[in-house]
Amino acid sequence: MKPPISASPLPPDTEGLLYRVEHITAYTYSAPVELANHLAHLHPRDEPVQHCVEHDCMIEPTPAHLGSRTDVYGNKQRFFAFYATHETLTVRALSHVRVRARPALDRGASPPWETVRDLLPYRAGKPYVPESEFSFGSHFSPVFAAAADYAAPSFTPNRPMLEGALDLMRRIHADFTYDPESTEAHTRAPHALELRHGVCQDYAHVMISALRGMGLAARYVSGYLRSRPSPGETQLLGADASHAWVEVWCPVHGWIEFDPTNDRQPTLNHVRVAVGRDFADISPLRGVIRGGGDHTLEVAVRVTPLHA
Repeated sequence: MKPPISASPLPPDTEGLLYRVEHITAYTYSAPVELANHLAHLHPRDEPVQHCVEHDCMIEPTPAHLGSRTDVYGNKQRFFAFYATHETLTVRALSHVRVRARPALDRGASPPWETVRDLLPYRAGKPYVPESEFSFGSHFSPVFAAAADYAAPSFTPNRPMLEGALDLMRRIHADFTYDPESTEAHTRAPHALELRHGVCQDYAHVMISALRGMGLAARYVSGYLRSRPSPGETQLLGADASHAWVEVWCPVHGWIEFDPTNDRQPTLNHVRVAVGRDFADISPLRGVIRGGGDHTLEVAVRVTPLHA
């Protein structure tokens, strides 16, 4: 395994902010685990709005098998397996990520939402739109009537699509209560919409279902928030943990981000790790084990700017 990344600042860059991202996941099992296979999405993406300068993932105990690959959505995955008994598992991902400001956006210049909706369905002789994959329901964000009904007031006739998405984000933020005790990791959008309580994962799944209910393409984004706000800014909900938000596809502007948990479009405070149809595609760490009994889980995340 490579040596840990140094915590010392890297040379400054003229664009954006450079972050040190540390994500620790620790399992303690009540009985030995005999066999285990795990899949991790912990490597930040390389995109126009950010660049992962360095990344390392340290795993204890040392896996018997370890590999990496890139999935169909461009996410970097790490997979590892254990064939000997163990009673603990610790995964420590450490990254240096340079985040750049998102380009200025004129939401009013986006096409009417009906125009975008009509681009996505396949018809004979019509060009295939790859983004249409994200207009279909998925496990955590199915297409269901209540979500479409909830979205409808935001998408009045001929309204620019991105203005409608912004209004939907603001309504979800206003109507929902951030409550970590109200839902579980397996909570799906129909239940979260009924509760009007939840965490970032629930806010994102509801917004995705609502957008898909209007025939639009929407996907789930996992990542992190800056742990401590800049002077004069408020603390964002979801900091010091994995965070989730939403992207909706526009044929003019591409994929555009919305964070309903914090009622804002992502900025320099958001670090992107993976994108998928919903949480099931890009869970930070999941696996299948034999044995283990009960377990306790501890997760710690810290996102710190290395220079102003």
